[in-house]
Amino acid sequence: MQSMWEAFDISLAYPQWQGSGRPEHLSRGAAAAAAVCGRYAPLLQVPLHANEGDSAHGVNRWEAILAQFRSAQDVLARSGARRVLAAGGDCAVDVAVIDHLQRMHPGLQVIWFDAHLDANTPATSPSGNFHGMPVSAILGRAPAPMRALLGAPLDPARFHYCGIQIGDDGDWALQRELDLQSLDLHSMERGASMSGPVHIHFDLDVLHPLEFPYVAYPEGALGIEQAIATLSRIAREADVVGLTITEFAPSSAEEAREGSKVIARICEAVIERDEGSEPV
Repeated sequence: MQSMWEAFDISLAYPQWQGSGRPEHLSRGAAAAAAVCGRYAPLLQVPLHANEGDSAHGVNRWEAILAQFRSAQDVLARSGARRVLAAGGDCAVDVAVIDHLQRMHPGLQVIWFDAHLDANTPATSPSGNFHGMPVSAILGRAPAPMRALLGAPLDPARFHYCGIQIGDDGDWALQRELDLQSLDLHSMERGASMSGPVHIHFDLDVLHPLEFPYVAYPEGALGIEQAIATLSRIAREADVVGLTITEFAPSSAEEAREGSKVIARICEAVIERDEGSEPV
């Protein structure tokens, strides 16, 4: 079995809330998620911008988001980490993580667990909230100041959704344009395999709200046990080099404690492999 301290080089606390349209409880959730992730690898911190920041380029609070993105890039580059466990914050924290891992691992695949497509652009977003745009950003449609700092866009053929339930018109338009595919859970259950370096984005709102209600946008349908089984299967078949957990929004300390138990299970599903198994 893989040692927990060998699975990831660092854990990254990235408590960004400015990308969300409902940020009230994200700071509590980010702190709780970082505390869990810090059990599995040394914890590094992305500093928050001093204030909300001005809106620009079609994105709310853009000044803060871009400043935090630059800080995250710097923390990741200085770490030299090849395997990253990250705790958000809103979904947009993963733009920096995926960019870093793609530089480290050519051929990186991304599996995006989320109830939402997150594929709007500043031109198509009805809200201007950046947590609805990270997929378009990693695929080459980030606002110009961020795009100038990013490496090569991710190849859409190496991107897969899991658990999608809802999207805006702009989301679906980009999904059709780039032919973004979803992971076939039934094929995985029948024995279909995947390989190579993989990063997993796990927005907790992908989970069914009756099982995990501690999110601001409770629209998921994936059961916790199905999610854990899917993550375990991916970890057995592929080399998971990144995991980012986002959008934890508990409204109380008790909810933070309960939700943290599920976050720990998510981390351990990716970290723990069967005795003797190795990534393909």
